[in-house]
Amino acid sequence: MKSFIFWQRWLFYSSLLFAMFGVVFAVYGNNPFFMPYNKALAHVFNFGENFPSTIEPFRAFIWGPLGGTIACCYILLAFITWFPFQRKERWARNAIIIAFGVWVILDSFVCLYYGVYFQIYLINAFSILQKGLPIIFTWREFK
Repeated sequence: MKSFIFWQRWLFYSSLLFAMFGVVFAVYGNNPFFMPYNKALAHVFNFGENFPSTIEPFRAFIWGPLGGTIACCYILLAFITWFPFQRKERWARNAIIIAFGVWVILDSFVCLYYGVYFQIYLINAFSILQKGLPIIFTWREFK
């Protein structure tokens, strides 16, 4: 039982943390913390070290909806993990697997297509690990 609560809380609190990340990404995506990511994207798309000033408004805009979507998904995940997942409702576990499985497949495919490989091994792999470990270690609790 202690193990289940640990992993349930892991999912809950890490979801809140990721939701806050989404908010920061939406309102201040050009902060020093995200600069390595920004520079890597600029490099992949042949802009050199930074995005050109003419593209910067678009980059700033697009990260608003993207950050909002990240925040939305993780707030929903936090809600699911706090209530139905904690009650060991199988649909909650399955919803997490399916929703984030669809995201990682689509996201990784687009990253492969455009050559943004670092997104796959930095963000996608980390996200799979962050959600996968609790699912693996609580699997038998959902009967």
